[in-house]
Amino acid sequence: MNVRDGLDGLRALPPGAVVTVGNFDGVHLGHQAILRRCAALRTAGLGGGSISPPPPVAVVTFEPHPLTVLRPEVAPPRLATSTAKRDHLAGLGVDECVVLPPTPEVLGLDAEAFWHLLRDDARVGHIVEGEGFTFGKGRGGTMPRLRAWAAGTSVGVHVVPPVTVAMLDQQVAPVSSSLVRFLVAGGRMRDAAACLGRPYALSGPVVKGYQRGRTIGVPTANLDCGDQLVPADGVYAARCTVGGTSRPVALSIGTMPTFGDGYRRQVEAFILDFDGDLYGQTLTVELLDWVREQWKLPGLDALKKQIALDVGVVRRVFADPRHAWHHVVRTG
Repeated sequence: MNVRDGLDGLRALPPGAVVTVGNFDGVHLGHQAILRRCAALRTAGLGGGSISPPPPVAVVTFEPHPLTVLRPEVAPPRLATSTAKRDHLAGLGVDECVVLPPTPEVLGLDAEAFWHLLRDDARVGHIVEGEGFTFGKGRGGTMPRLRAWAAGTSVGVHVVPPVTVAMLDQQVAPVSSSLVRFLVAGGRMRDAAACLGRPYALSGPVVKGYQRGRTIGVPTANLDCGDQLVPADGVYAARCTVGGTSRPVALSIGTMPTFGDGYRRQVEAFILDFDGDLYGQTLTVELLDWVREQWKLPGLDALKKQIALDVGVVRRVFADPRHAWHHVVRTG
């Protein structure tokens, strides 16, 4: 996938590109449906195969989220790092990725000016978006306005309906980045995975923590997750790839209540069947299922017994991610 930067990168797209614009945070099933429509248009060429080579699929995305500049106090945490987002897009067949920074030049473009940039400068062939797509300064651009502007031009405008997913509580909801954030924040990892089409993942460098796990024979890799959304405090069944091998992980998120008060919140990965130094390396951990809440146990012996129970659940979930969650008996 070729990555281009800024408005000049957008202007430099190959003519006739099949373009979709958005944040694409998480690259969830709704995003994937849009990209599948883009790929279908690319393959068809909408001209009986007369376009050779076929037009590229191009994603125009914002990095970081515009709200980090416009209203930083409400800017949403990331569902994936910028690198992971690009990897997901490339894996879904995107040929070109234009990254727009939230600069005054970009944020100051009104909807009609952005439309003219796409039509006249980038000379796009098709624009594919979801029903609720808005664009331009103040979200002044809507799909009806875009359709009206494109009428009578060579630019095709295509609307992809929302994708709905049934949650474990039997509720059916349209997939969105906001929904995924809600689910992840609540520790509902299986529902989040249903919306993403894959497990939710945390990625970051391994940094030094309090090293309390080593004192009880449970060495952990502490992740610096940056501005990613970290799920609710608790213990999770997870997995990661280390040394080319996928391994089960008991992931603990919280403030280590058994050891007392005053500890900062940490993301600690206890990688089962692994012994090695990962400091400074980037680790990606996929969260498969919720195991239990964080509990303050009466002492280290009770904590060790609880961890043994947790590890048993993690191994079962790792062996079969479809394993139905069941209660872990609390010790102490």
